[in-house]
Amino acid sequence: MRLDSLIGELAGDAGSSRVTGFAIDNRKVAPGTIFGAFQGAAFNGEDFIPAAIEAGAIAVVARPEAKVEGAIHIADANPRKAFAMIASRFFAPFPAHVAAITGTNGKTSTVEMTRQLWRMAGFNAASIGTLGITTADEQVRTGLTTPDIVTFLSNMAGLEREGVTHAIFEASSHGLDQYRIAGVPVSVVGFSNLSRDHLDYHGTMDAYFQAKMRLFDEVAAEGATAVIWADDEWSQKAIARAKERPLRLITVGTQGQGITLLSREPTQLGQTLEISVQGEVSKIKLPLIGAYQAANALVSAGIAIASGCDAEEVIANLARLQPVRGRLERAAISRSGAPVYVDYAHTPDGLEAAIAALRPHTKGKLILVFGAGGDRDAGKRPLMGQVAARDADIVIVTDDNPRSEDPAAIRREVLAGAPAALDIGDRREAIAEAIRQAAAEDIVMIAGKGHEVGQIIGDKVYPFDDVEVARECAA
Repeated sequence: MRLDSLIGELAGDAGSSRVTGFAIDNRKVAPGTIFGAFQGAAFNGEDFIPAAIEAGAIAVVARPEAKVEGAIHIADANPRKAFAMIASRFFAPFPAHVAAITGTNGKTSTVEMTRQLWRMAGFNAASIGTLGITTADEQVRTGLTTPDIVTFLSNMAGLEREGVTHAIFEASSHGLDQYRIAGVPVSVVGFSNLSRDHLDYHGTMDAYFQAKMRLFDEVAAEGATAVIWADDEWSQKAIARAKERPLRLITVGTQGQGITLLSREPTQLGQTLEISVQGEVSKIKLPLIGAYQAANALVSAGIAIASGCDAEEVIANLARLQPVRGRLERAAISRSGAPVYVDYAHTPDGLEAAIAALRPHTKGKLILVFGAGGDRDAGKRPLMGQVAARDADIVIVTDDNPRSEDPAAIRREVLAGAPAALDIGDRREAIAEAIRQAAAEDIVMIAGKGHEVGQIIGDKVYPFDDVEVARECAA
């Protein structure tokens, strides 16, 4: 593709130059690359402009005050956004039907359930998020909920080339704030809930919410539909934001107008939902446990319906949904007969919801193993401890990706909210102890890491999979 076809008259005499790709890492620059130089928390990309030009960059997207010599300077006060818009023209086309979901909890489950519902409806569908890129044929781990903008656009274009017609991605607050998911036309956007997380980055809950709402304000295409869980304390603000745009609106939940949850009854292996859609009342046996999984499933149904699927078929297919990796996943049964569940809950709200999901299935004690991540919002640590002490019967506090922080110091902050909890830093030993204590009618829940297969200590990642460890300890 010619440079002038991407940036117009800014290309000048270099307009006929062939653009070969895009990069935000100067080490990935090749001749013909357009380089994005952004200021970040740890590095300033503008420092690497000379190296990028030396490697062959023909244009640099950067702030007006950045120094660019030897290449075209595409100056913009918001270089991240400008870079995304230019790159999207290079990578297009993308799948015909694209959806995105934001919120604190439930994004991963929602994108995977939506992908399943689309597939059951006969579409070639894919999801992108915390679990990686999932299609009908494979799952590729990426290690990030939201990858960098070049990877994101390249992946979306690759899905279209593979014949994917329906794609959905997780829209994290970081990804939205840094324009890492801009440039792809999104016809359906969703909102699950909002609770404390990432305040180390955003500072306040309002700033966190504003970052989430970029999905509605900027990413959603004209005429897009917003699917909103109506029963969260932030739901009305999200609904108001959708109306301001304006976006078409489908609300979901006990207060939902599009999909109304009339009743929910836990069963041994799932729950029975009574729901009303377009005046038609249905009873569905959802093969997933927990109120929050019911919420995720119904938001997924709303997204599928908003993207053109038959409502009656979608609702019926909820009974065929499969569990999502690391989301209340039953990992093992102990020798005593106690089931062991693994969940990704890593916020006070997420922990509360996961415990509440398992409580109706617990005849004995609920034994909880959890920790808190290092180099992340420290304010939520004692709050998580308080939730654990209040809602679980036996609490074991352990390490969970301490990163550069002192693991013992992190545990002390968690234990401030749960002073009676056991303190076992070694995560394997903590899991083993929980399973040792579990009697036949108890339930063990291991929270925090979910699908993750590594423990981050310092700057190294050591193999660690809660599901595999639980199975080994149970055996």
